[in-house]
Amino acid sequence: MDPIQRVASREVYRNNWMTVREDDIRRPDGSAGVYGVIDKPDYALVIAQDGDRFRLVEQFRYPLDERRWEFPQGTAPDLADVPPAELAARELREETGLRAGSMVPLGKLDVAAGMSSQRGWVFLATDLTEGEPERELEEQDMRSAWFSRADLEKMILAGEITDAQSIAAWAQLMLFERHRP
Repeated sequence: MDPIQRVASREVYRNNWMTVREDDIRRPDGSAGVYGVIDKPDYALVIAQDGDRFRLVEQFRYPLDERRWEFPQGTAPDLADVPPAELAARELREETGLRAGSMVPLGKLDVAAGMSSQRGWVFLATDLTEGEPERELEEQDMRSAWFSRADLEKMILAGEITDAQSIAAWAQLMLFERHRP
């Protein structure tokens, strides 16, 4: 038996990128409650590695009112049924112009499981070919640059990279490298 059961659900808000719903729930003890949920399509995050260099993108994050460095990542609501590796290749090409000869899955991430259904798929991209980015309108202020492993780790420690998905993906890469067959 599920610990929490949905009794009813109503959509509160919708746009092309997300839906917010409010669910009436019943807890295991039978008491009633309300749960707010943000539904978003799955996303892909790509760690593009060329030797000891890693490609990051920097963009303005409106909810934070700040520019942030992070690994290329994104979703495509119009392509919600696209396989994760295909979405990863699309996001990498769109944000950096890079094309990967190899795309290795590293794992899965839940964005904010206490309030969102969104999941992410992390990939390591290697055997890279440079090209022109194919950015969306919202990404027109985006910058892209290579960083050494040491510089990237310094940026995480200094709080210059605060994107939770990027930091979690970095941890997945460290574990992958440590336990690679």
